[in-house]
Amino acid sequence: MSYQRFLKPVIDKIAALCILLLTLPITLVVTALLYFYNQGKPFFFQLRPGQNGKIFKIIKFKTMNDRRAVNGELLPDSARLTPAGRFVRKTSLDELPQLINVLKGDMSLVGPRPLLPEYLPLYSERQQRRHEVKPGITGWAQINGRNTISWSQKFEYDIWYAEHISLGLDIKILWLTLIKVFKREGISSETSVTMEKFKGNN
Repeated sequence: MSYQRFLKPVIDKIAALCILLLTLPITLVVTALLYFYNQGKPFFFQLRPGQNGKIFKIIKFKTMNDRRAVNGELLPDSARLTPAGRFVRKTSLDELPQLINVLKGDMSLVGPRPLLPEYLPLYSERQQRRHEVKPGITGWAQINGRNTISWSQKFEYDIWYAEHISLGLDIKILWLTLIKVFKREGISSETSVTMEKFKGNN
């Protein structure tokens, strides 16, 4: 508990600042590239629930454009994913701006991924436990399948992490995340370029 409440936030902020400075040249190049491909919109902002369900605004690189069908609805993800966006997603560079969320204290380097606010009323009582800890850029579910596993599996991994959080576990997850990024594993599900929406437990 002392690690989660005191040491983990300090490590998060120091590490996030160091990574931001080290990756600044990459961040500038990706920003310019996505600015071109996304009609001047390189970043993506969205409300997400954090620890204890508190809502915050997440920032990511925008990997999909805003192309719409004739009826005004957004085209499917696969049709809006730009070549630059596909590369950024495959290399997980789209996660880099979330280091700003870590510095602000909304997120941690390691924790359950922050999902959509609309999912909150759909969780079972057990699944709500994923919000007992801060959401993370990477987590136990991400190194155990990421977008290729079912929602129920993903939530079980999140809950397991919340129950076993420790410095050693966080180091293990960060190390395995680097390996996953280099291998480019688990980026997409079998049926979609992004994870299908969670529709509840029934």
